[in-house]
Amino acid sequence: MRWAVDMTLDSIVKGRSVGYFVWARRTRILVIGGVLTLALLATVVLQSPTPTQTVDELMNNPAEFVDQEIAVRGEVRDGTIDNNTMTFVLEGSAKSLVIEFIDASVSNGLDDNRTVYAEGVLRYDGTNYVLEANVIKTSCPSKYEEAETTP
Repeated sequence: MRWAVDMTLDSIVKGRSVGYFVWARRTRILVIGGVLTLALLATVVLQSPTPTQTVDELMNNPAEFVDQEIAVRGEVRDGTIDNNTMTFVLEGSAKSLVIEFIDASVSNGLDDNRTVYAEGVLRYDGTNYVLEANVIKTSCPSKYEEAETTP
C-alpha cells in the first residue's frame, strides 16, 4: 500500500498526470463555464427590454401592468400638453392614457398630434391610470410632414 501512495506522490512531483487530478481540473473548468453561461443568460433574461405596446393594447388590461416598468406608444392628443402639471394625454385608436413627465428625459419635438414613445412605471391613482414616464421620445417631424414647395 505504501508503494501505491509513494508512486502517486512521485507521479505528481515529476509532473505525470494522475486521473483524479485531471478530472478535478476538467470539472472545475466545466463548472466555471456553466456558471458564467448561466450568469450571462440570467442577465439577458432579467434585463430584456419590455416590448412596446400601443395605448389600446395597454388599456385593454391595465391592472396587469400596475407598478411595472412598461413602454407604450401613441399620439399626443391635441391641446393636452400641460407644462404646469407636466402631463399630457397619449391616445390610441379608441383609448387614452395620461402621461406624467416630471422626471422624464424628453426629446425635442414634444407637440400636439405627434407620435410618442414613453417608458415608465404605470400607476393607478384611484380613478385613472397614469404612466410616470422616465423617457419620452418623439418621432422626427421631417419623416411625416410633406415638403413645402416654393412657388
